[in-house]
Amino acid sequence: MSFFQAPDVAIDLGTTNTLIYVKGRGIVLAEPTVVVAEKQDRHLVHAIGDDARSLVGRTGDSYVVIYPLENGAISDFDSAEVLLRYFLRKAIGVSHLIRPRVLVSVPSGLPDVSRKAVREAVIWAGAKKVVLVDKPLAAAIGSGLPVYEPTGNMVVDVGGGTTDAAVVSTGGVVVSQSVPVGGRKMDEAIVNYLKKNSGMLIGDRTAEEVKMDLASAMPVNEGRTVQIRGRNLLSSHAMVARFTSAQAHEAVKDACAAILGCIKWVLERTPPELSADVMHSGIHLTGSASQLFALDQFIGYHFNMPVYLAKDPGDCTVLGLSYLIENEDLMLDLMRSNG
Repeated sequence: MSFFQAPDVAIDLGTTNTLIYVKGRGIVLAEPTVVVAEKQDRHLVHAIGDDARSLVGRTGDSYVVIYPLENGAISDFDSAEVLLRYFLRKAIGVSHLIRPRVLVSVPSGLPDVSRKAVREAVIWAGAKKVVLVDKPLAAAIGSGLPVYEPTGNMVVDVGGGTTDAAVVSTGGVVVSQSVPVGGRKMDEAIVNYLKKNSGMLIGDRTAEEVKMDLASAMPVNEGRTVQIRGRNLLSSHAMVARFTSAQAHEAVKDACAAILGCIKWVLERTPPELSADVMHSGIHLTGSASQLFALDQFIGYHFNMPVYLAKDPGDCTVLGLSYLIENEDLMLDLMRSNG
């Protein structure tokens, strides 16, 4: 790489986590999409990414935890720009006279105004040219599906903030739908369940740990129980409550039902020829939250077709973007189509 020429960069900008791939180097960064700033002046940033994550739930009244993205869209532009600038500098350094070309994944249903916000935030963070790629297309490429062939392939990307379901064929998205349901919504459901049924408040990190350890998309025959520590909502004292796998399933079942609804919407609008391909090849799950226990079985049972969980599902989107930037012809086609 030339000292003067910045390498091409791929960013999987997620509601929960951000991954960055640098051309010729691989995945160089995977950190939470979170910022900790001073409460009185949010421009005074205290920590970003991993450093900020370690402070979640442990900050005093003088600090505020900011999640710059909500449901896949930028909700705090200034914080998003600061986070992206920090991540880009961490990934490629600042010893370049020419700014990098950047591919960024976005939810398929993201409105034009939100797409513009993403593009502008990445430009302000230091990019020369920004190309937006629909997340399900990138995830399909990254999971190894034959997206450039004239056959229908269905991918369902269950991320931190959104679920994107799409049928892709001949290098493009044919039908897609995005719903604001993902891993964070499941965490919130567990927090709310414990508030309502146990009178206890737990933090986001504890909820995520419970989801990963106990929650399931389908009822489980052999129940498990864990003890959760939190705060009593009535007395503000510390308390301990027992939480079962049955309760965890009850907490996340509405989120799982919303994912089913998203898939059903896409299947009902898929052209018959491509629908036949999907029935044969099945549904492919990507995204970090697709690892919820038995989610693949749950979807397969309701649609009576095979469902496959991708290898390293959380990396599929950034790997799909990496395939595009490592192939200059595809990169140039994307740049032309993005204007």
